[in-house]
Amino acid sequence: MGTRQALAEAKRIVVKVGTSTITYSTGKLNLLRLEKLVRELADLSNQNKEIILVTSGAVGAGVARLGLAERPKTIPEKQAAAAVGQGILMQTYEKLFAEYGQVVAQVLLTREDSNHRKRFINSRNTLSTLLSMGVIPIINENDVVAVDELKIGDNDTLSATVASMIDADLLIILSDVDGLYTANPQHDPAAKLLSEVSDITPEVEDLAGGPGTVQGTGGMFTKLQAAKIAINSGVTLVIASGGRDGIIREVLDGASLGTIFWPKEHTLEVRKRWLAFGNRVAGAVTVDQGCEQALLNKGSSLLAAGITRVEGSFGFGNTVRILSVEGRELARGLSNYSADDLRRIMGAHTNEIIAILGTKLYDEVIHRDNMVLLV
Repeated sequence: MGTRQALAEAKRIVVKVGTSTITYSTGKLNLLRLEKLVRELADLSNQNKEIILVTSGAVGAGVARLGLAERPKTIPEKQAAAAVGQGILMQTYEKLFAEYGQVVAQVLLTREDSNHRKRFINSRNTLSTLLSMGVIPIINENDVVAVDELKIGDNDTLSATVASMIDADLLIILSDVDGLYTANPQHDPAAKLLSEVSDITPEVEDLAGGPGTVQGTGGMFTKLQAAKIAINSGVTLVIASGGRDGIIREVLDGASLGTIFWPKEHTLEVRKRWLAFGNRVAGAVTVDQGCEQALLNKGSSLLAAGITRVEGSFGFGNTVRILSVEGRELARGLSNYSADDLRRIMGAHTNEIIAILGTKLYDEVIHRDNMVLLV
């Protein structure tokens, strides 16, 4: 693990702000907080640091402009609000950054941009080029065209995907909470803030709660999923309160604020990152302890004999999670069999697959070349 003081050396920094951080409870933009955020980011850019901003707020800005009483619940209504709000949000950012002499670029992404490897690489190249030109990319999920099965799901995951995509040194997620607590601080006054996390175990995941506010969509659970992406990609992640003035500067100065997640020593190369985190996870398989040891210690492929449970509905080539008996995520990979076929052959030896299915295209359920270990 590193030290917080080393964060000052971070060159490429992704900052994510949520809806609740930059809007009021009315849904309207909090211009004072936006101005302070932009000033901090512009000052970092002046220090020759490369800054990427991942922002929520398009739907909220649209809700305010349309005069809606509450945040819409249906996808078409959200998309309509986003269509109105994206321009408002970007215009606000552009005006504020321009006051400090900074050039910005709007980048809208969807799940499809990470789901297909060519688009993943193209997005990586575009963002790298913008940074090399001294531009600050402002990224949001393209809510106007995204639908449920295409959405990355929340801007926590989006920010971690972007940080992984461009080899960022540091990801700072500004939230309406101070970080990860031992319990929900809203309900348990004895809850304690965890200063650092070195490994995301099932016990750590159990600490995550649901969405924190009416305005936001991503609770602590989504932030832990983002942390998985970050630490496996060599990116240090800090979750801190977006309501504290100067929080980004304090984090970079090494202050013990929020919760820091340290990256793993052995990080994934680009193809493995795309394999693990670019594709949408379609299901999961649970393996026995013998299979777990073979995967982790010997680098083996996943065979049907070691599978004890199949979750979800997925087909050939979809990404699935590989879980231990205790529920810990061990790996992700591309399945050579559908969920229905796996339920029929789980626990069976390889030479029994033909008799069960009538055919056998692969010996392995997931070949080790198409698998990424996450522990």
